[in-house]
Amino acid sequence: MHTRQSLELRQQQQLALTPQLQQSIRFLQLSTQDLELEVARALQENPLLERGDEYDIDADGAVAPDHDEGLEDRWLQAGSAGRTQSGGDDDTERPEAPLPLSLRDHLHEQLRLTRASERDCVLAGLLIDELDDNGYLPTPLDEIHDLLPAERGVDADELTTALRLLQSFDPPGVGARSLSECLLLQLRARRAGGDGLDDDIHECARAIAAQHLSVLATGNLNRLRDMMGVPMPLLRAAHALLLRLEPRPGRNWAGEAADYVTPDVIMRKARDRWVAVLNPAVVPRVRVNAVYESLMARTQVSPELHAQLQQAQGLVKSVNQRFVTIMRVAQAIVDQQTGYLEKGVAAMRPMVLRDIAQQLGLHESTISRSTRHKYAQTPWGVIELKQFFSAALQTDDGDATSATAVRSLIAKLVSEESPRKPLSDSKIAERLAAQGVVIARRTVAKYREAAGIEPAIMRKARAALDAG
Repeated sequence: MHTRQSLELRQQQQLALTPQLQQSIRFLQLSTQDLELEVARALQENPLLERGDEYDIDADGAVAPDHDEGLEDRWLQAGSAGRTQSGGDDDTERPEAPLPLSLRDHLHEQLRLTRASERDCVLAGLLIDELDDNGYLPTPLDEIHDLLPAERGVDADELTTALRLLQSFDPPGVGARSLSECLLLQLRARRAGGDGLDDDIHECARAIAAQHLSVLATGNLNRLRDMMGVPMPLLRAAHALLLRLEPRPGRNWAGEAADYVTPDVIMRKARDRWVAVLNPAVVPRVRVNAVYESLMARTQVSPELHAQLQQAQGLVKSVNQRFVTIMRVAQAIVDQQTGYLEKGVAAMRPMVLRDIAQQLGLHESTISRSTRHKYAQTPWGVIELKQFFSAALQTDDGDATSATAVRSLIAKLVSEESPRKPLSDSKIAERLAAQGVVIARRTVAKYREAAGIEPAIMRKARAALDAG
């Protein structure tokens, strides 16, 4: 048998992100509370980091830049007030209680133990960071695919594979895109684990979860039995199985729900112009210990200590970049939505991520991360930045209004309706058309559901029960 050696050149694309870029992307999409947890964890693990003093705030409420140095350098080289000379005393400023494990940490830990390819792990990690607090994936895969850099060559099948990997993790149901898929994933896990129930019960429960959840929600089991053609005892057993499932897989990691949120930015009028200013309360006070940094610059240190210095500087830089990006995006939103700030929700103009991305020269994925779980204090209350984005709807005069404004009109119409004779979706469409907003009945239904408003028949029944 003859063997032959040869050399050949191959070109291939790889999804490769530097650790610093990965950290910057991750910090940008974190909420204020999650960022504070990250900073607290870094303070525990890295002795070169320390809590800093309050930053100088200018007259508009923004972090004031130094005339000679940028914000990043000021964080790195802040004054020595409050700095300890020994590492032992500095520990008193750090939290002693163990930090709670978040759902994302729990999933990333499982991802590190998997034997999937590095590329699949990177994509699965991106999906983990997109999950909401309930463990659902709210962003469609095709939208995530469109937001990924084209030069990385990621195709839709790879994202689907990464999602399947994520959905195999604990807790069962995580990574689902709907309640139906969440229940189906849990049913599959229970069946694979052997819960002792008959196959008929599992099949019936699967059919309900896949096709009949809306009927089940009405509580009319007789109608559901007739639709499915199954005996009532089997239906009740399947119903009992579904009730044992968890509709919110991330519940155990969510902790206590806060009754309020702290706005990241404040939108207000200053000198006849609407501006966005940073809320100083959300800025973590963290910096590199200047004494240690100076000593390390003059002496030879171990590679481990040098790596910790790089990690500390990288963290401060990522935190700074996060707020710089959020402020740029927030100000661009203010410039586009002055009508809302002046008059309220009904005056919100249509706007999509692409509008802000093109204005700032950033990618749409950056705008998406900058607005998710970031809140603004406005004259009309605290709202999430992503709520400023909505599709355009044409009016009969050729102008356009936003879907958010239409939802507010629907809510107003419902609030003014007669409880005994609530407005149907068709009637609401007619009322909107009279105001110049022409949309289909099914669009009204979609916006009504998005606003958390029940159908007319449910509102009428609830009013009758309240009256009785």
